[in-house]
Amino acid sequence: MIDPTGTLTAVKKRTLVLVAVLGAPLALLPAGAVTAGYLVVRDGWKRQSTCQELLPIEEAKVRTDRWDPPEDLPGLDDYPAIHWQVRAKGNPCTWGPGPTDWAYQGVVKLRPEDARAFAERYDFVAYDPVVAEEYAANRTPEDVWPALAGFLPPEPRWLTSRVYDELDTSSRWRTGYLDVEHATLLFMLDDH
Repeated sequence: MIDPTGTLTAVKKRTLVLVAVLGAPLALLPAGAVTAGYLVVRDGWKRQSTCQELLPIEEAKVRTDRWDPPEDLPGLDDYPAIHWQVRAKGNPCTWGPGPTDWAYQGVVKLRPEDARAFAERYDFVAYDPVVAEEYAANRTPEDVWPALAGFLPPEPRWLTSRVYDELDTSSRWRTGYLDVEHATLLFMLDDH
């Protein structure tokens, strides 16, 4: 077929230009997706690696900031000092779904008059390791984390209170041990 005006040739050229302009990005799309996927995985791997490196450092820290939220440790009001730690009960650095539960332990220094009032208010009684093991497995004074052991009194005389432990003021399980003589509260909290 003869096209004396060149219309057919012009249409073919426009079609080729249009295909080149629109087709190039579509052709590059798989390469871009692969590159983007690689960058996401690489950045996620770096984040996970950084998390794995920072986790033991964060867990080793002995914190001294006031406990928040105070509902976790009811009845303490104002206290002179606190030392506490947090540990992951699972692996918070994974990509898997779901929350990570945390465990907390701490030692609170109370004023002597506050320790006596605290013991009376929550019916603290002498600590019996046999009874405690039945209801507070792995959450006894013998299970205190090494970095906190230095803040415990020498030769403590622990008291315990199911009334205090079972107060429904927190979403965490609570176990507390009180030494009135040394005005010290040892607490253990666990997410659930």
